[in-house]
Amino acid sequence: MISSAIVILFLHRYQMVCYALKHGVKPAAKAFHTSPTVVRKWMKRFKKDGYDGLVDLSRRPHHSPRATAQHIKDHIVNLQKKYRRLGARQVKTLENLTQAPKTIRKFWREAGVSNRRRRKKYITKRNLREIKKQFYLFQQSCEDTKDLTDIPEYWLQMKRLNLPTVQYTRREVSCGILFLGFANELSLIHATLFASYINHQLTKYKTLPDLPTYCQTDNGSEFCGSWNAKEPSAYTNTVESIPGQLHTTIFPGAHRMQADVETIHGLMETEFYEIETFTDRADFMNKANTYQLFFNLERPNTYKEHKTPWQLAQEKKPDLDKRLLMTAAVDLDALLNIYTSSLAQGGNNVLTNPFYEKSEMIWNFAGENGAEED
Repeated sequence: MISSAIVILFLHRYQMVCYALKHGVKPAAKAFHTSPTVVRKWMKRFKKDGYDGLVDLSRRPHHSPRATAQHIKDHIVNLQKKYRRLGARQVKTLENLTQAPKTIRKFWREAGVSNRRRRKKYITKRNLREIKKQFYLFQQSCEDTKDLTDIPEYWLQMKRLNLPTVQYTRREVSCGILFLGFANELSLIHATLFASYINHQLTKYKTLPDLPTYCQTDNGSEFCGSWNAKEPSAYTNTVESIPGQLHTTIFPGAHRMQADVETIHGLMETEFYEIETFTDRADFMNKANTYQLFFNLERPNTYKEHKTPWQLAQEKKPDLDKRLLMTAAVDLDALLNIYTSSLAQGGNNVLTNPFYEKSEMIWNFAGENGAEED
């Protein structure tokens, strides 16, 4: 906005130029209390540029010996493109620049690359969805546990009927395929049994591609064992028993990296635990399995083009066996009882473990206690 002082000065010069054009330079200088040189200057500018010529010109020098070289300016502009939303002070420190942060900001502003506004959350989520859509089936899976003791609607039933207190959840990232397991405690053996159960299903239905696949968890003891363990945990060894499948962990405290599986926990709390009632543990497992079937086969996902996991999985792998998505939710406590009963003491006081030899029988039992696989 032009100030009133500038407007008055502009009108004063215009009146002076008009007076000089009509009466001459010297009379105008005398009438406006200035020198003939000043009058001639404004007359010359007025004749050349019109009204715009009456505005003060920049006093900036045409050449500055201490000006930053153009190649250095270009380098600083490219640094902003590299570091994106980092500030001038941070870039100066990282790149050991001699220019002041104020100067760096000026170069960015002149080049039109100084936009550091925080990215909107919906834009971030939309971008992540586009990346996840490019994953091949089971390229990335997330697994986590949920403590069920903090749900008021479920707590009383849990105490009275001996219902599970911990939910073990595995979710495939690109399509959202869900696998559920339940137990009365959080432990490494339960997580290992759950991983072995899922491995059996993936192998049985020939689902995994001949490419690297990743199962991601947090750094909890149920997945990594003791904090000072020097060898991979039993869970890690079980996951990686399938060639090409790797167990990875998130950065400590970076819980947003588990967003896909945490979303399921929030959905099940409102869609399952807060509204369902149970008569006993078997009834709980049946209803949990029904919810898992509903989620995998019928429930459209608004963040995945309003399609179900089954529809999305078919697009990625048309020959996928549908029975994989009908895998029963598993009672890990019952599975643990089968495992421990399968242990037998061999000769010379050496414990043998025929568990893996009986695995087919065990998995079939687990499926019968949830829902039919076929």
